[in-house]
This record gives sequence, structure tokens and C-alpha cells, in this order.
Amino acid sequence: MLKIFLAGCTLLSLVACSTTKKTFNSMKFADNVVVAHRGAFKKNGFPENSIASLKEAIRLNCTGSEFDVRMTADDSLIINHDPDYNALEIEKATYAQLAAQPLSNGEKLPTLQEYLLAGMQQDRTQLVLEIKPSGISKERGKLIADKVLALVNKLRAAHMITYISFDYDMLLHIKSKAPVAFLQYLNGEKSPAQLAKDGIHAADYNMAVFKANPTWIAEAKQHNIVLNAWTVNKKEDMEWLIREGFEFITTNEPEMLLALVTATKK
Repeated sequence: MLKIFLAGCTLLSLVACSTTKKTFNSMKFADNVVVAHRGAFKKNGFPENSIASLKEAIRLNCTGSEFDVRMTADDSLIINHDPDYNALEIEKATYAQLAAQPLSNGEKLPTLQEYLLAGMQQDRTQLVLEIKPSGISKERGKLIADKVLALVNKLRAAHMITYISFDYDMLLHIKSKAPVAFLQYLNGEKSPAQLAKDGIHAADYNMAVFKANPTWIAEAKQHNIVLNAWTVNKKEDMEWLIREGFEFITTNEPEMLLALVTATKK
């Protein structure tokens, strides 16, 4: 049973409901569990984390599209998974240096603002924003988070955003600045009970974590902690997670998972 995020309430009041529509504040997202990992890139050969892969996830009607945010030496927020881009270390390069080298489809390396504006042209696919920790310092990581929040607020995009991170302190920092932000932890060592105690809303863990800690699934449901697993690309794993009642499944194979979800509903 999927969660419904009630309009006008804080996300601390997350409750189970009989409807299968997910809403986040005033938004209603697509009625499925599919989160496209770095966008829907694989089938059509789009670059990961490109605006093209985001638009394809939206076209497919995925309930979410995940992407990664880093900050350049001149404090530009950009979309890229790895700490380097075409042999340039992102935190030590300017955006102009990075953007001089286009993505494989000819698209310019997107800024966070460009990416968010593209994602806000619709109301079915939530934007699952991973803030990558700084390789320079924890304090710079918090600065990155602050700049992300400032831009999200400037664009009035908060209703579209889920924040995810491997850095627990960063999520707690976001919570202190944006108390109603929806937060998912990625690293996998915190129990659902601990997440609930700290006001983190979802266990977004590698599937192997849930296999190794099967009692955490029931514990998450007991504490109203949303369940998400990554990065799930095998049919049998998708089927297991659907049977276990996971709200979200993050995958590089959104087309396969969407077909499986449709077949399961028949």
C-alpha cells in the first residue's frame, strides 16, 4: 500500500491510506513504485543524469526520477554522479571549464537550475535529488546543501523534491533548515526505528541491506518509514520488493519495472 502525503501537513504526519495515489503537499505523483535511477537513460542510450534522461522518465510516467548534485569550484550547482567529469575534478574546476565539454548526446552539462526547470514542466514525476558529499570538507557539504535549498526555494520547487543522501549529518542539516522536506537515507546502517526517532522519512537502501536485515521491513511499516530499494535491475528482485510492499524501487530498468507493475495489477 503506497503512502499518501497529505496537502498542507508536514511530512512528519505521514500516514497509511487506502488510496494508491501518492501526494506530496499539493502534488499527486504517478501511481507506481518506479524511480528511474539517474533518469531513464539506458534503453535509448541517453547520458546518465541528463535532461534527456529526465524527460524520458517523465514520458514513461515514472513516479520519480533520481539525479545527483555537485558543486564546482566557482560554486555552480551541477548535475553529475562522479566527483570528476571528463578528467576534471568538479570541486576544483569552474563551470565554464566543465561545460566546454558536452555530454555524449550533445547536451550541455546541466546546472541544477536548468534541471529543476525542466522537471517542473509536469506534475507526475517527483524529482529525487541526491546531494553528493563534498570531498573537501563536511562544512562545504553543508554549504552545498544550503545553496541547493536556496535555489529550490527561489524556483518554488519544494513541492517536487525528495532529498536523498549517504551523509546522515547532511540530511539532519537539511531538516534543520527545511523541516517539512522529505528525507531518505541511503547508507543502510540505520534501523527504521532510528530513522523515525531522528525524523528521517525513508529507508532508501541497497536491496542487499534488506535481505540481510529482513525484520527491518516490518519495523519500517510499524514506524511509518517509507521503503525504497536501489539499484534493482533483475525481475525476480523487483517481484520480491513488490510482494514486500515497498513504496519505491529505484532502477536502471524503468521500462521493465513499469511493465511488471502493470502486470501485477491485472
